[in-house]
Amino acid sequence: MAEYFDGWFRPTQVKPLPAVASKRTLTAAICNALIDRYTRSELMSVLPEELRLEWRRDGAQPGQAETKRDLVTGYIEDWSVAQLASLAQRLSTYGDIYKLNQEQLASLVAAYEQGEGVQGRTKNLIFASTGSKPDLVLRDAVSNDIEIVANGDTCLIYDQPLPDGGLKFSDLVAWWAAHQSCPPDLDDPGIARHLYQRLAASLASPPEILLLRTYYARFKDNPNVIALVPQVYLHYDPLDQRTRRASVNGAPLARQRMDFLMLFSDRKRVVIEVDGKQHYAAGESASPRLYSEMVAEDRRLKLAGYQVFRFGGYELGQPCAEAMLNEFFDEIHSRMS
Repeated sequence: MAEYFDGWFRPTQVKPLPAVASKRTLTAAICNALIDRYTRSELMSVLPEELRLEWRRDGAQPGQAETKRDLVTGYIEDWSVAQLASLAQRLSTYGDIYKLNQEQLASLVAAYEQGEGVQGRTKNLIFASTGSKPDLVLRDAVSNDIEIVANGDTCLIYDQPLPDGGLKFSDLVAWWAAHQSCPPDLDDPGIARHLYQRLAASLASPPEILLLRTYYARFKDNPNVIALVPQVYLHYDPLDQRTRRASVNGAPLARQRMDFLMLFSDRKRVVIEVDGKQHYAAGESASPRLYSEMVAEDRRLKLAGYQVFRFGGYELGQPCAEAMLNEFFDEIHSRMS
């Protein structure tokens, strides 16, 4: 009788679940790779000296960690997914990490790279424009290095590699300290204030100024907050709009600049737009054309992986605007970090 049922019920082949890059999976994989390879005494020097990690646990020292896993976790326990993925990428290239751990790290990095967000690397951030469009040339077309040959005093260019964990205000302050426009006799708080004033100078509308001021007032005691960067070039067209309309191509590029940009990582980019009447009306009359151009560009940005958020100028003119913005900024950091 048993032979009668042979072949009816075949064992189910269960496919392994795809790797998911989360704080939990990345932390576990990093810990496993390190504690399998190094002794505790080796980790005491490898973590701060070779990997250049900083101890993150207040009120305790590395030597007080109970286990090797606890020791490693003390260096990375408050890291974002982007920071963990970057460290996993580094460890996956180490020749002395066991092959099994290397494969696990590489699969998690691949899962992170294939997730939602913007594809490609941040190379040049052109921002805080205060006047005429800068005239740019490619100094090295192979490396995509740019150089301003005219109107260089009207904008800023951050051309450093994007740090792990995104572009923080402290990164911009350190860069500004070496910038030719920064007075040499300022202390660190003075440099930060001078940079903020330069960023604010690129804004003309009261709603945009309110948004910038509210953000940095909210996080004034945290220099490592992600920078809110104003007036960032998204597209760059060397021709002005009148010349472009008269050219063969006809139409100028839509939305050449973003009102604000936040870089939580290369992949996680947040665009904030402040809409005045000129975004949806011509004079006093509603303009379906302007509105259509605006939402079409939003679709393009979102499909490219950007997060896009809009505020109305009228909304930011209300008495409760600052409280509303503070709540919004807290939610953005909670979601993106």
